Amino acid sequence: MSNPRIRKIADRIQVIVAEMLERRVKDPRLGFVTVTDVRVTGDSQQATIFYTVLDATGDDEAALAATAAALESAKGLLRSEVAKQLGMRHAPSLTFVADALPESARHLDEVLARARALDEAVAAQRGTAYAGGEDPYKKPRDAESEESTGPDEPDEDDEGE
Repeated sequence: MSNPRIRKIADRIQVIVAEMLERRVKDPRLGFVTVTDVRVTGDSQQATIFYTVLDATGDDEAALAATAAALESAKGLLRSEVAKQLGMRHAPSLTFVADALPESARHLDEVLARARALDEAVAAQRGTAYAGGEDPYKKPRDAESEESTGPDEPDEDDEGE
């Protein structure tokens, strides 16, 4: 949709459909609908309208299905009003698609919350234990440990002789 004319048509369709859903469509199945985006083909024959539904009752699937049915039944009225207000020779056919953006955003929020919780758990354990073992740092040799190695094991000093 790089053509500025097509982008203007899409923006205008979005405004027209949103106003029509707010003012003229009186279907009780229609929930609180937000038109998020409109994409028009290059020949302006088809318009895909993306929408989201704010569900006040908590039953997302039922509200989404009822809203989809209400939009499908109001498609003719919306298309005729789009054609009248755009003044084009051919009115674009309208297709309504439920926008997946809220589900994607919810999933990303869950992933970020889980990562934040894991980071806090790691930060709480920081400093209480060493990474490699009890004490990963080398300590100087003691005289007692050299005597315990015995005469049959060569010392580091005897290797060159």
